[in-house]
Amino acid sequence: MSARPAAVEAMESTSVRSDGAMPIRLLKVLTNFHPGGTERQVLNLVRGMDRSAFDLAFACLDRTGEFLESFEACDLPIEEFRIPRLYEPRCFLQQYRFAAHLKQQRVQILHSYNFYANVFAVPAARLAGVPLVLASVRDRGVYLTAAQKKWQRWVLGLADRVLVNADSIRDWLLEQGLREGRISVIRNGIDLSRYQPGRVAPNIRQALAIPESAPLVVLVARLNPSKGIDDFIRAAAMIAPRMPDARFLVVGADLRSLDGEATEDTTYRSSLQQLATSLGVGQQVIFAGHRDDIPDILATAALSVLPSHSEGLSNTLLESMAAGVPIIATDVGGNPELVKEGINGQLVPVRSPEHLAAAMEQLLGDPEQRAMMGERARRMAWSDYSLAGMAAKTQRFYREQLGLARRAAA
Repeated sequence: MSARPAAVEAMESTSVRSDGAMPIRLLKVLTNFHPGGTERQVLNLVRGMDRSAFDLAFACLDRTGEFLESFEACDLPIEEFRIPRLYEPRCFLQQYRFAAHLKQQRVQILHSYNFYANVFAVPAARLAGVPLVLASVRDRGVYLTAAQKKWQRWVLGLADRVLVNADSIRDWLLEQGLREGRISVIRNGIDLSRYQPGRVAPNIRQALAIPESAPLVVLVARLNPSKGIDDFIRAAAMIAPRMPDARFLVVGADLRSLDGEATEDTTYRSSLQQLATSLGVGQQVIFAGHRDDIPDILATAALSVLPSHSEGLSNTLLESMAAGVPIIATDVGGNPELVKEGINGQLVPVRSPEHLAAAMEQLLGDPEQRAMMGERARRMAWSDYSLAGMAAKTQRFYREQLGLARRAAA
């Protein structure tokens, strides 16, 4: 007799809760485990969930990425349903296999995240008769073609609910034709314990060759043209002659997505480095790549900048707020939901290095205002965006929606 799959044994070994109720069988579906805001949020959410109330497992389309080890450390089953492309026949075979997996595991809630996972998992969950099918959308479709937007709209129509993390994304989905009653908003939360006031950042400046006295402006984002990194470099070049000591740090992985598969691509970084050199700030703009010590980096930063062209609800902004760092961000997407003009930062027009430079120079030259904005930002984060609060809201949402689905079925 062949050995039974570890995932099956893990599901069947779940203990009954002290109140006699069985944990809810919840399966979360991701495309892969490469660094990104969605992956980080899912990981933090799972770490904060009540394991006695939810029997958790993962599925993915590609079991690769820097975050995989962290997900594996959660000691939860991870099943891979690898597909070459969404558009190939083998994808449909994998969807049937996935539907069989859902039936075998008696999954009660399926929750998939973003375009590729949604398109793969939601129809299969409907085929398998999963009681509650949830899809998450966490951006405004900036990476999708017109055809993909139509495809996504159809798939979201198959889900019981669509969960988003920002009002701006809800508004965009309404514009796409999704009914308002099918959309719910639960904003991101972060582990605030990593951003304690007075945190000392050991050796960060030394490791990155940044002088101790240099004002540090930080941009944390995946290296992608939609993040406005070229605008950041151009703005740095505008103020560098008047602030030659300032340093401009870009933190983020060199990843691009091709049909849902994230691959390393250093071409864009090279073009950004060439831009910095051509503008005379090649020594002041520093590319640090992907790093896991963001709290330490923010602890030594004077400003956090996010000049993106489109945005959901940015983890970078939340982390900056929790660290007490004032923010300059473009007035797009969910950024105005976090950055309040003149309170915890400043908003600037998109694709405008001139406005970005003016805001950066003004705040770098006013330490007192930076301190006030940073303290207000910290209070906002600690009051409204805790991981515990997000986990509690999400678990309550799961229970309520599963209850509604059961009553509707009855």
